[in-house]
Amino acid sequence: MSGLPPVVGPAPVILVLGSFPSVFSLRVREYYGNPRNGFWRVMEALFGVPADRPYAERLEGLKAAGVALWDVVGACTRDGSSDASIREVAANDIPGFLDRHPTVCIVALNGRAAEHWLRRVHPAVLERPGVRVLALPSTSPANARLTLEEKIEAWQAVARTGEKV
Repeated sequence: MSGLPPVVGPAPVILVLGSFPSVFSLRVREYYGNPRNGFWRVMEALFGVPADRPYAERLEGLKAAGVALWDVVGACTRDGSSDASIREVAANDIPGFLDRHPTVCIVALNGRAAEHWLRRVHPAVLERPGVRVLALPSTSPANARLTLEEKIEAWQAVARTGEKV
């Protein structure tokens, strides 16, 4: 199965990378489409993008805030939505994306699986000059060990780092 295309505005500063979209997100063709996923509430807290607005408006709000979205894995075989069952991976061209968008100075990894796959398929991105990589807790409802408030607090590192750019 194939993932979603990148969402990117003219001058992104932050690239948020997930691992691979959930079955729900693929069905509705929306990043973080599952209403139980805290991603959009985190983005509302960080960048003022209202989580209750239509998807297209949320995307425009992120682009205006300098945030791009994509996934490390572009295509894979997977049973259900579990990141643990991802196999037969075709990676997205993250280095090429960064080459095409030199304004990106922060790569925010949404969860351990995104970090795992980035280390496995594009380890040089972790050492890329001028780019800070932040491994953050997953906003997925499967990450129930943290409350939404704790996830927002952890993700504040993205907004704080972005302000220094």
